Amino acid sequence: MAAGGHGTISQVTTRSAETERLRDLARLRRVRDRIDREYAQPLNVDALASGVNMSAGHLSRQFRAAYGESPYSYLMTRRIERAMALLRRGELSVTEVCFAVGCSSLGTFSTRFAELVGVPPSVYRRDAADEMAGMPPCVVKQVSRPVRNREARALEPHLA
Repeated sequence: MAAGGHGTISQVTTRSAETERLRDLARLRRVRDRIDREYAQPLNVDALASGVNMSAGHLSRQFRAAYGESPYSYLMTRRIERAMALLRRGELSVTEVCFAVGCSSLGTFSTRFAELVGVPPSVYRRDAADEMAGMPPCVVKQVSRPVRNREARALEPHLA
């Protein structure tokens, strides 16, 4: 350390960069938590970014770096995950489920659902309850978690 115990300029700069990185990670966690809580609400990257005092571009880049997908993709995954649970119950139509999870377009919902799950929501609704009958809810949640279609094919061929 340099005289006075303050460290060198590079050490101070490194600590400053690390402090900023940790702040960004905390903000990203708040954004992810908000998406998890408010998935059925109208959310967009601008609103999410302003809620944590970041620009939309910076939030998108940092979120992707931290979580491996964009904020929008994460939001849609949460919506599809919730839709899967509602469809398994069988009490609501596909259209009702679409709107219940915050999607405003049945076409976009159905396309994204099929991309993540491997089958359209109507097929999932018809078949899921029988396939998961008798499984404990904690197991159902684990085995039915939506993943990108190419990952589903690679990891669990019976789901694609």
